[in-house]
Amino acid sequence: MKILIVLTSHGQLGDTGRETGFWLEELAAPYYAFKEAGAAITLASPAGGRPPFDPASAGPDYETDSTRRFLADRDALAQLGRTVKLSEVSQEDFDTVFYPGGHGVVWDLSEDPDSIALIESFAHANKPVALVCHAPGVLRHVKDADGRPLVEGRKVTGFTNSEEEAIGLTEVVPFLLENELTAKGGLFSRGPDWGSHVVQDGLLITGQNPESSRAAAEALLQELSVRLP
Repeated sequence: MKILIVLTSHGQLGDTGRETGFWLEELAAPYYAFKEAGAAITLASPAGGRPPFDPASAGPDYETDSTRRFLADRDALAQLGRTVKLSEVSQEDFDTVFYPGGHGVVWDLSEDPDSIALIESFAHANKPVALVCHAPGVLRHVKDADGRPLVEGRKVTGFTNSEEEAIGLTEVVPFLLENELTAKGGLFSRGPDWGSHVVQDGLLITGQNPESSRAAAEALLQELSVRLP
């Protein structure tokens, strides 16, 4: 079982002067779920090398068992420090792809042609695609085989408008994920703010927020278990 995890390379939170990147829990919890299932994991990012993670996600208000484990894991940190360039990876080499969120993705991966083409390649090859929190926003320009938005008519979730409002970034982000997926024809589903909520529609799996990270990974592993020998 070979799993590709794609991380943002964007580290600036708009014009606020604050740092962002990927959200650590959204990498760490799936990373260990995949490791425990025996998967071979490859980390990639648009720029390659060490991608930025949101410093708040490693702070005391948001640390979890998974984040503490990851930050103490020399092998995991070494792998994080040498992500491969997204332009150099191919769908043919993997069984699935997983996108952690964090605000960085709405600036770079949502517009990245390599990311768009990669997701389309996985979808066209009938391989599962999973994304959590802000990461479903990277689907905004992804098309299906007929040239229509991939999310059109499909159940999806992601970081909600009310969650974005609660952290005061509604006017900072380039788009609101809930609005964007709905505008593309997605059937947006939401659970309680900050609670775990995962939606699966065929081979598309989305999670609402950091709390949904492990559950989204487990849904992906379940899908793989029925597809792989």
